[in-house]
Amino acid sequence: MNYTLHQLKIFLKVVQTQSITRASEELFMTQPAVSIQLKNFQDQFDLPLTEVIGRQLYVTEFGKEVAVIADRVIEELENINYKSQAFKGLLTGKLSISSASTGKYVIPYFLTGFLEKYRGVDLILDVTNKSLVIESLKKNEIDFALVSVLTDKIEVEQEILLENKLYLMGNSPVRDEKRPLIFREEGSATRIAMEQYLKSQEEVHRKRIELTSNEAVKQAVIAGIGDSIMPLIGVRNELLSHELHIIPALGLPVKSDWRLVWLKGKKLSVVSQAFLDYIRNEKQSLTQKYFDWYLSY
Repeated sequence: MNYTLHQLKIFLKVVQTQSITRASEELFMTQPAVSIQLKNFQDQFDLPLTEVIGRQLYVTEFGKEVAVIADRVIEELENINYKSQAFKGLLTGKLSISSASTGKYVIPYFLTGFLEKYRGVDLILDVTNKSLVIESLKKNEIDFALVSVLTDKIEVEQEILLENKLYLMGNSPVRDEKRPLIFREEGSATRIAMEQYLKSQEEVHRKRIELTSNEAVKQAVIAGIGDSIMPLIGVRNELLSHELHIIPALGLPVKSDWRLVWLKGKKLSVVSQAFLDYIRNEKQSLTQKYFDWYLSY
């Protein structure tokens, strides 16, 4: 056996993406370079690691077993680096957070100072749909999740960061009933809050448009395609430039809280505990520093 750490990482990325094309994109490599390294790695084994059926790449059962071991090897090698830093008196390790999509307007401001203080910490931040965030949390694949709506399917502990406010918005300050409402996709916390609000107001909207990101909704509203109930946190610049307007509506804003959550009873790593301590100590000053505009609404 004469494979390299580089080949292990490439093979793992191919397994994770089930695609040489996507693996090459995420590794910032060319497809031929990934294919060559994958072949060189495959040549070390008598059994196939992958197979192509039609135009789809599949990982064999043997390949899946190798991937599990490869992942463990890479993790242990990273731990060597963390240990060497720890012996120098530095806090080192990984911090993994999965955030609901609108959380991208919140969580970076609570991370900047921490990462500057502890430069030996590696951050993995995944911004995705709330349903996928909860799934990662349930599987204990992450240290923390950032969500605005708690789920009753799993027991968690939490630290509230910031109030979440949702307003009806359009490209003019007056609601035109002829314009449809634009919804987020199923599983989105914004979608859930919007549907609950409309139900509470006994409003029925048959004609609606569904988009899969807050940014897509925002651009559609600016273009005049429709109006939408949107999180205030992500539209500061558009409100200031008058591309968007808050439309007064009974029962709004809908309010919840952005909260950092982790599995109840989870033993936090040294890095995770340090981040939680940082949040608890600095939360008030960070909120005043970065979200003063937001608190005035």
